[in-house]
Amino acid sequence: MPNEDRLSWSQLRDELTQLQSELLAVEVRESSLLAAVHPAQRASALNLLHYTELRQRDHWKLQGQLAERGLSSLGRSESHVMASLNAVLGLVDAIARGAREVEPASTDAVTRERGHSLLHEHADRLLGAPNGKRRARIMVTLPSECAHSTELVQQLVAAGMDCARINAAHDDRAAWEAMARNVRDAAQALGRRCMVAVDLPGPKCRTGALAPGPEVLKLRPRRGPAGDVLEPARAWLTDTTDSRHAPSLPVAVTFRRALHPGDKLSLHDARGRRRRFHVASVVDDAVEILSDRTSYVRSGTVLRAGGLKATIGRLPPLEVPLIVRVGDLLALTRQAVPGGPARCGLDGSSLALAHIPCVPAALLDMVRSGHSVWLDDGKIGGVVEAVSHDAMLVRITAARAEGEQLHAGKGINLPDTETTLPAFTERDVEALAFACETADIVSMSFVRTPEDVRDLLERVEALGRADLGIILKIETREGFDRLPELLLAALQSPRTGVMIARGDLAVECGFERLAEVQEEILWLCEAAHVPVTWATQVLESVAKTGRPTRAEVTDAAMAERAECVMLNKGPYITQAVTLLDDILRRMAAHQDKKSAMFRELRVAGRFKRRMDQLADGGAKKPAEVAP
Repeated sequence: MPNEDRLSWSQLRDELTQLQSELLAVEVRESSLLAAVHPAQRASALNLLHYTELRQRDHWKLQGQLAERGLSSLGRSESHVMASLNAVLGLVDAIARGAREVEPASTDAVTRERGHSLLHEHADRLLGAPNGKRRARIMVTLPSECAHSTELVQQLVAAGMDCARINAAHDDRAAWEAMARNVRDAAQALGRRCMVAVDLPGPKCRTGALAPGPEVLKLRPRRGPAGDVLEPARAWLTDTTDSRHAPSLPVAVTFRRALHPGDKLSLHDARGRRRRFHVASVVDDAVEILSDRTSYVRSGTVLRAGGLKATIGRLPPLEVPLIVRVGDLLALTRQAVPGGPARCGLDGSSLALAHIPCVPAALLDMVRSGHSVWLDDGKIGGVVEAVSHDAMLVRITAARAEGEQLHAGKGINLPDTETTLPAFTERDVEALAFACETADIVSMSFVRTPEDVRDLLERVEALGRADLGIILKIETREGFDRLPELLLAALQSPRTGVMIARGDLAVECGFERLAEVQEEILWLCEAAHVPVTWATQVLESVAKTGRPTRAEVTDAAMAERAECVMLNKGPYITQAVTLLDDILRRMAAHQDKKSAMFRELRVAGRFKRRMDQLADGGAKKPAEVAP
């Protein structure tokens, strides 16, 4: 730093004093906000106000001047802003005055130790104490299977699940109740604590239904590199299509009860090809059949076994997705008419645009020409060219060269559009009632405004659960932009937290900004002493395939700075919990929020031992010393 830019000690004191005055002024200016928060959260709310006031302008030059003199640069003061500022100001003032001693700083402000303690207390109050020797808890999104598989739930709890997340956007109340009951029973049996969190669906904007395709089920064996069958094609004959026995073919019970293991069956598939199966097992009237050949089974296909025959019932229609490419024009429609592809005349003229319903239709009243649109978690991007009462026309600007498939029920993100959708849908009301009866925590999806938060708190109190923990899911640009306001509203509850829902948030704010945005959320929440859940695609490859990627392991290690880490469901979810538990235990010894902990480094010890060997004489050269 050039000498002419160097501030004197008295100039440094003046700048710090001015900064202190600004922080004290915000206490008076926002006194009504402070009065509204829960008494147990008041010190945290005040620290958040100090932090937001501190971060309203750049202080990097001041920080550089402080660091150059070996003083704290205030760069790690999130949890204790005023105490940190007072301590530095006291030192600078003493030096500027030539004093021999530093007068003790005011003890009214939250100290570093107290700030960290408050965050840990709030995390324990909301999420429970973590299992094992780690600071971060593990939250797991329960698959539907957990409603009837007590064994899977027990495996998850034993592997280290601290909080079970029930996603109320899926399944029904009976399944939610079974999941919660299985979690409680497993935790009690294993002598562990496991919280239950219910995730409200929220006003998610999605694509509507597509025109149904053929009622066909493809059964295909798994083959090796040389075409040999590694695993036969498998199906179950049941009453109806059944998720517990998938894939399933609905067949009359009289036919099924006449079958036994080893029996032979045959059919002619949708291509007219004869296919043979044999019965592998019979379980409670459900018959497992196997084949070494691929078959396309259609509704109404006749199935024969000896002198018996049966007709296969209605199969779910296949969904035929739209294929969209860069340059295409896609209509998102108001009417719930099933979507379909573009149609052209014999002369190549356009008869109809590719179209799909927009749910909710009210979005058409809010969007404007020129607004950006992202579909299916950002896989497809476009710009609104025109809006009418019936549809918005979107010109596709981002998709793979070969085209992208667009299915029903995929997310619609409108980052440029200020939406005014109600925070609670009918599904949310049902799920919230269940959460108040059964759960420890409720998570609010797509929260955008302080009014949304206050609405949730009022509903929870009306249902007699003012003690229910709440988590605000930050997954929209508006939610992120208004995070300090959302936190102050949430601090009216004694148990509150934030989830960084990185999926929608990345689409809304831009993938290139995600790392910066999640850091800012962590800082603001630490200033409010609010625990954070780090979510979306953590160890996703492990959960889905059983094998991690290098980037995922690094991401999981970085997630240790949050108070909770969420895993999504997958066939290998238990392995993902085990791996995450191991990573978090290791990282807990090295990192505490932004501070690196100076634990013993084994590599440093090995280096010193090698140098000692050389100093003793007769030792090997460094290149020859074994690690």
